[in-house]
Amino acid sequence: MFLTPYTHLEWAYQLHYHLCFFTHRRREFRAIELLSEVLERVYGLYNYHGLEMKLEPTNVQLLLSLKPEHAISTVLKKLKGESSNFLCRQLEITAPLWARGYLARTSGKVRLEAAQSYLDNQASHHGYDIRPLPPVFRSQDHNPAQLSVAHAVFDLKYHLDFSTSFRKCVFDSRLGEALVDEWLKAALTNNFALDRASVLPDHTHLIVRTTPKMSVEECALIVMNNGQQFVGTEWPARMIQAGISQLWQPSAYVGSCGDLPTALLKRFLSS
Repeated sequence: MFLTPYTHLEWAYQLHYHLCFFTHRRREFRAIELLSEVLERVYGLYNYHGLEMKLEPTNVQLLLSLKPEHAISTVLKKLKGESSNFLCRQLEITAPLWARGYLARTSGKVRLEAAQSYLDNQASHHGYDIRPLPPVFRSQDHNPAQLSVAHAVFDLKYHLDFSTSFRKCVFDSRLGEALVDEWLKAALTNNFALDRASVLPDHTHLIVRTTPKMSVEECALIVMNNGQQFVGTEWPARMIQAGISQLWQPSAYVGSCGDLPTALLKRFLSS
C-alpha cells in the first residue's frame, strides 16, 4: 500500500507559553520602557503574539501565544538575540546583556488535570462504555520519560487530537494498543514523551511532552506518519475495509496545558 507522508497540517490551536530569562550575572538593566518597545518589535517581526509581560531590572517574564510551527528554543533565540543586539548598540553596552539559559513552560485555557480527565473519559463521552467490548484503548505512562536539553528548564505539554480520513472507523482496542506501543517507541527514538493516549474508532487524543528544540507541529507529524506507516504495513486490511488511502485527515487540533491556567499567569504577570 502506497502511503503519502504528511508534511504539513491545517491546525486548530491554542498555544500559550510562559517564558523567563535573566540578565547576565543579574546585572540591573533600567531601560525597561525601551526593552518593552524592542520586544514588541521582535514579536511583530516573527509573528509572535504577546499576552502579557513583566519586566524587571534583572529578569524578563513573557506570556506568549504562538503557532504550532514555532519551536521554543528558536523563539527564545530570536527574543534574546534581537533585543540584545539592538539594546547593546543603542545604549553602547559592551558586556553581554542576557545570561545563558531560560525557563519555558506551557499554560492553557484549562489545567493539565482537566485535559487528563477529558482523555480518560472518552469512552463514556462517546457512548462506547455501554458496549460489552468497548472499541477504545486508553494508555497512561506511569514512568514518564525525563526530557532534558542544556541550559534550559522546561515543561512543555500538549493535548493533540487527530481524526481518521473521512472519520472512518479504523481502530478497536486491540489495534489501539498496538498503535500506542509503536508510538511509545517513536517517542523514545525522537526525544519526546507520550504520557497519555485514548484511541477511539475514528480519532485519537494524546498528551505529549516535547523539548524546546521540537515544535509541536514536528511532533505531530512524527506521530501521524509513524502511525500511518505502522497501520498501512501491519494492519492494511483495516484501511482497505474503511475505503481510505491515507490514515489521517491532514489536520489536527492542539492545545497547550500546564499546572497553571493562562488566566492566572496573566493576572500574576500584570500585578
